[in-house]
Amino acid sequence: MIRLAAMVETGSEHPLAEAVVEAARSRGLDIAGVSDFQALEGRGVSGQAEGRRLLLGNHHLMEEQGVIIPPTLLKEASRQAASAATPVWLAVDSQIAGLLAVNDPIRTDSFAAVEALQREGVRVVMCTGDNRATAEAVAADLKIDEVHSERLPGEKLDVVKSLQRQGCRVGMVGDGINDAPALAQADTGFAVGSGADVAIDNADITLAGDSLADVSSAIAISSATIRNIKQNLFGAFIYNVIGIPMAAGVLFPVTGWLLPPMFASAAMALSSVTVVFNANRLRFFQPLRMESSVSIKLNVTGMTCPHCVNHVTKALQGVGGVETVEVSLDAGEAVITGSAAVDLLVAAVKDAGYSAETV
Repeated sequence: MIRLAAMVETGSEHPLAEAVVEAARSRGLDIAGVSDFQALEGRGVSGQAEGRRLLLGNHHLMEEQGVIIPPTLLKEASRQAASAATPVWLAVDSQIAGLLAVNDPIRTDSFAAVEALQREGVRVVMCTGDNRATAEAVAADLKIDEVHSERLPGEKLDVVKSLQRQGCRVGMVGDGINDAPALAQADTGFAVGSGADVAIDNADITLAGDSLADVSSAIAISSATIRNIKQNLFGAFIYNVIGIPMAAGVLFPVTGWLLPPMFASAAMALSSVTVVFNANRLRFFQPLRMESSVSIKLNVTGMTCPHCVNHVTKALQGVGGVETVEVSLDAGEAVITGSAAVDLLVAAVKDAGYSAETV
């Protein structure tokens, strides 16, 4: 089933598609290409392979194509969605073939990023194409109160327009093809650097990384720039408001003040220098960085010798976001610091041939 799913996903740019393809490759499965590939907006993908018609997507796609899903699988899909996994259905020749649960772990720095935005007075809204149960589970973890789930690209656009009609200045963060219309409509569109090209083309700002923390940094840098511009305008006007009347002799009859031409020209040059130096202060601006590094402790079972300790250590060090790893054979535990997702750490230990669970 994973092989067939990966075959039809090879033509997709969606992040979940990459996860399915990678899962097939890690199992050594042969992934052939598909013909007649179609990306079905907000619903999934389809294609022809090995003489069969493949459909892979959400339950809306299955309903549109008349594919009947057994109640037992629907129940399992609901259970997976409640645990923040995304149910993906595979149909072969209009018959349901199976269910894939794709788990996209929440980055540990996302909690701090959302909290920082809310602390700055930003109203954080989740707008996603994922099903309601998955979206609400993720939103609950991130403490986001307003959720719009199961939204097609056009419906995401409508959400942005609705917020704008309420008088909100909307900043949209997205990374996929389905986010492009909303990114273009938003007052400021933030595209994740690792996202689809069409999302980047429709955004105003492209984030260098894939962390939500960069959104706060972008807002902070933009605010600092606006403050700098206002300071420069104020300085330039003050120089002119004071200097020109004095140089023209307007104030001389009243105050006896007169600015000689040489001093006047020097003052004008000094105003330009002041503006340039003030603008250059932005080069040293450093937005406040959120502490995204956390300490995670895992109970590891199955280790019997120092070689096992080295094996587990290397497996954990290979997970993205890991900063330090300390594995104790006597205590049967591993302490990891960094921003790596717990699910990925546990999976790395299991792939190394041991068992692990969070403390």
